[in-house]
Amino acid sequence: MTTQLQTQQLKLHFQLRRDAFGKLVLTNPDGEEFVGVTPVRAFPVQAPTRGISLVRDGGKEVGWIEDLADVPAEIAALVTEELDGREFMPEILSIKSVSSFATPCTWTVSTDRGDTEFVLKGEEDIRRLGTYSLLIADSHGIHFLIRDMFGIDKGSRKILDRFL
Repeated sequence: MTTQLQTQQLKLHFQLRRDAFGKLVLTNPDGEEFVGVTPVRAFPVQAPTRGISLVRDGGKEVGWIEDLADVPAEIAALVTEELDGREFMPEILSIKSVSSFATPCTWTVSTDRGDTEFVLKGEEDIRRLGTYSLLIADSHGIHFLIRDMFGIDKGSRKILDRFL
C-alpha cells in the first residue's frame, strides 16, 4: 500500500497536507514547501474533477492534478474540501415562479441544496456556458447553474425562454 501511495505521489510530483493553521501546504520533489496553496478548477462546470491547478499567492502554479479520481484519496479529500469551502454554486433543478418577466424580479427555484429565492437584476446576468448550460448571477453575486437548459421541466423551460 505504501509503495502504491508513493508511486502515485511521484506521479503527481508533489505532496499535499494541512498545516496547524488549516492551510494547504504543497511540498515539491525538491522539498520546497508552499504554504497556503489554493486549488483552482480549469473547467468548473464542464469537467469539475479534471484539470485542477494548485496555485500559490500571486497566482503562480506550483502543482497540477489532471484528474481528481487518479490521485490518492487523502489528497483528493483535501482538494475537494478546499474547493467546497470556496465555491458555492447551487444547481437549479426547477424554476417554480418569477415575480415578473421584467427585471429586476424575484425567482423562486428548487436547487440541489434546497429551495430558495433570489433577485435577478437584469437579463445580462444570465450567461450561456456552451450549448446547454447557463450561469445565473443573483443581486448578491451568487452564481446558480442550470446544467442542461433543455433537460429541465417544461414549466421551468417556459419561464426561462422569456428571459433568453
